[in-house]
Amino acid sequence: MSDFALSIVLGIALAAATGFRVFLPMLIVSSAAYTGHLQLDSSFAWLGTPSALTMLSVAALAEVLAYYLPVIDNLLDTLATPATLIAGTIVSAAVMTDVPPMVKWTAAVIAGGGIAGLTQGLTGILRAHSTVLTGGLGNPVIATAELGGAVLISFLALVAPAAAVALVILFLLVAIRLLRRLFRRAKSSDSRR
Repeated sequence: MSDFALSIVLGIALAAATGFRVFLPMLIVSSAAYTGHLQLDSSFAWLGTPSALTMLSVAALAEVLAYYLPVIDNLLDTLATPATLIAGTIVSAAVMTDVPPMVKWTAAVIAGGGIAGLTQGLTGILRAHSTVLTGGLGNPVIATAELGGAVLISFLALVAPAAAVALVILFLLVAIRLLRRLFRRAKSSDSRR
């Protein structure tokens, strides 16, 4: 795969990870850039600084912990939607080096922000259904799966971006299938009443 295509695939995979957790993938990108394992576009060099690393560490920790708190997790889903679109766009653009600006920003906004928003939207719907079906008791399972997804996809994106995108596609297909089942079940129970 060419460097051009590789950087776009890397950006899309990392953007998808922001759909699971907004700040954790950005923290992983920041850490990789700070340690010299990831080259960022020059306009995003700030992501590899100690201050960005510190800020993102605090934000990621607060976000991860907050998703384990009942009621707060559903509120965060509402607040995370616009933040996810922005984070997905930023992280995509940051790793797209040597890509013409028009291509970079088109890919970052449409593919990066789009996949981040789609991933976040699906996990938000799953959490809302979990809240209704389990009274919120199943939400920590979803929070743990999202945390694992954000970490796995972020690290996988850094070593094998195409595999990370394949994993994201698999997740999206499984989530859509699960949501269809949930909606069918809800519809059939409503029609029986």
